[in-house]
Order: sequence, then structure tokens, then C-alpha cells
Amino acid sequence: MSDTLITIVAIFLAAILMFVFPLLSISERNDDIAELSVQTATAKFVDNARSSGKITMEDYTELVSTINATGNSYDVEMEVKVLDENVGKKSAWTQGTVIGENIYYSIYTSQIIEAIESKANTNGVYTMKEGDIFSVSVKNTNKTLSQTIRSVFYSISGNDTYSIAAQQAGVVTANGSY
Repeated sequence: MSDTLITIVAIFLAAILMFVFPLLSISERNDDIAELSVQTATAKFVDNARSSGKITMEDYTELVSTINATGNSYDVEMEVKVLDENVGKKSAWTQGTVIGENIYYSIYTSQIIEAIESKANTNGVYTMKEGDIFSVSVKNTNKTLSQTIRSVFYSISGNDTYSIAAQQAGVVTANGSY
């Protein structure tokens, strides 16, 4: 009886070693490739927006379609920190670019998309000016195969865990006005 039990356990362990761990390794490599693709697309989108001073619907749609091509769903968060040129009446400085006196206010994803979609005033373009800070954060919202396998073996669970993410930010170098 004990020889049969040991044989069954050995077959079970061999099956795990032969099938599950290679599957986990391959699925983790797929996540790495997807993350590289997402990072590249995010960097291209941010660099294009920074250098032109504009966020267009075409560029945003290209970003979303590129990252969705990985087979996962993503949450894209954009933020523009707008340099406030009116620093206040109490300031003794005559220009707003003095270090320590720059004040920023933030515009977020929903406001940017709303501005892009209202073509009446913006012609489908959100314009930024030199000195603004533009940042994009992308995270996957679905559980990938490697996350599912890891959660079975390592008991990692929770909705806040993500395995594919990219962040990119930079200072706008050109005025986006026509």
C-alpha cells in the first residue's frame, strides 16, 4: 500500500514539474513581452505629446490599440500639470519661471478626453504649453495567466495586484498652440 501511495505522489510531482512550472515560466515571459510593448507605446505617446505640445485623439487611440493588442485590458491614466502663469499679487518676481515660485494645477484623464472629444473649441486636440508636465500611467486590469497560476501556488490574491505596468512623464518642450 505504501509503495502505491509513493508512486501516486511521485507521478503527481512529476506532472507538476513537467507541465505546470514550464507553463508558469512561459506565461511570465508573455507578461514580460507585454510589459515591454506597453512601456514602449507609453514612452512613444508621452514623447510625441511633449515634443509637439499636443495630445490628439489619433495618438491616444493609437496608444490604446497598441496596448490592447497584447490581449490584456488596461487602465490608462493621464495627468497634465499646468504651469500657472499667474502666481499671485504678493509675489515680487516679474516672471513666473523663477525657481521656487512655480505653481502647478492638475488636469486629469477625464478632463483631457472631454477636451479632445469636444471638437467645437479644440478641433480634437488638447494643447499644452512649454513648462507643463505630462505624465501617463498604464496598468493591466485583468488577471493574466501567470497571475492565475501564481495565485494557485503562492496564494497571492487581491484585486490590487497587477503584473503589467508602465509610467512615463516629462516636461513639455513646445507650445501646442497653432
